[in-house]
Amino acid sequence: MKTYIVGSLIAMALLISGCHAGNKNGSSADAKDAHEHLHDHEHDHSHSHDHDHNHDHDRSSGDTDEIHFSRQQAEMVGLEVEQVAPAPFSYVIKTNGHIQAAQGDEVIIAATSNGIVSYTNPSLTDGSAVKSGQSIVTISARDLLEGDPSTKAKIEFETAEKEFHRAELLVKDQIISTKEFEQSRLRYETAKTAYNAQASNMTAHGVRVTSPINGYIKNRMVGQGEYVSVGQPIATVSQNKRLQLRAELSESHYKTLKNITSANFKPAYDDQVYQLSDLNGRLLSFGRSADGQSFFIPVTFEFDNVGDFLPGAFTEVYLLASPKNDVISVPTSSLTEEQGLYFVYLQFEEEHYKKQEVTPGQSDGTRVQIVSGLKPGDKVVTKGVYQVKLAAVSSVMPEGHTHNH
Repeated sequence: MKTYIVGSLIAMALLISGCHAGNKNGSSADAKDAHEHLHDHEHDHSHSHDHDHNHDHDRSSGDTDEIHFSRQQAEMVGLEVEQVAPAPFSYVIKTNGHIQAAQGDEVIIAATSNGIVSYTNPSLTDGSAVKSGQSIVTISARDLLEGDPSTKAKIEFETAEKEFHRAELLVKDQIISTKEFEQSRLRYETAKTAYNAQASNMTAHGVRVTSPINGYIKNRMVGQGEYVSVGQPIATVSQNKRLQLRAELSESHYKTLKNITSANFKPAYDDQVYQLSDLNGRLLSFGRSADGQSFFIPVTFEFDNVGDFLPGAFTEVYLLASPKNDVISVPTSSLTEEQGLYFVYLQFEEEHYKKQEVTPGQSDGTRVQIVSGLKPGDKVVTKGVYQVKLAAVSSVMPEGHTHNH
């Protein structure tokens, strides 16, 4: 009986211990399952958040290259766009040269007597317009020791004329010989010629010197109050109807000479590039030998002076030779440079643009060959480039903007 009671107690103790352990293990499993479920939920939520964040980042990155420039902004800056299309483009040799007056368009006004120069119009300077027959200077020797030559010419003519008329009467009466009469007539004719040469230009202040053509004073060679001798240059008058462009070509391009057809040029005093094709220009000649001192070959063109050109001015010259077909080029105004790289701005919708890197080639002063980076049909900004560039740097895309590519 005692043994039975002890065994029962042991069995009950084991049962109670097993139940307690079972309850404890069940609670741990439930907690573990709940923890894992919460972790999975947080992971899914985090993954969803990261996915949304990455999606927003990708969308933002897609808009980074897009530049918004409204129609109103474009109108304000006068924005212009050119559609890329292959066209002929000439091989270019960039060099230097100068503008000079064409032959036959200039005359040198020379002194017709000795004396002191006095300009008729004290404000007459280089570049002043003059007309044919207009008085440029007056030359007077009235206060000089040698006397006024115009006054002397008049006295000599009047004296010679009286002697000649007297000789005509004496030779008839055979008082003087025929030889003496001829000598008298010769003196008269010489004095008359000298006097007539100055008579029309004689004034109370001296001998007038006039311009034989309409034109402009290119340069004054003597100043007010200077002494001049007969035949000494006083001023140069240029008609400026035709001008010449003289370019200096390096010997290294000698074999290209025969292919040169025209040129563009940019004077040192002007930012504009002029095309001879727009100025009725033509190639006149090129040198057959190089200058032993400069090692350059002269290439000369002639063109109409329809602009405000300054003869003698230094200029950059773009010699054009051997045109090639199907070349992509853009106006020089389209190109921008940043740290050695070159870019243009493309319009892909009315108010949307993007920056495009390109590789430029040769330039003829007005257009630049594009070796890579553009294709036919691209719309390149040619005017208002700077404003679009500023918009790319400082502008922010409008909030809520959507754009489907």
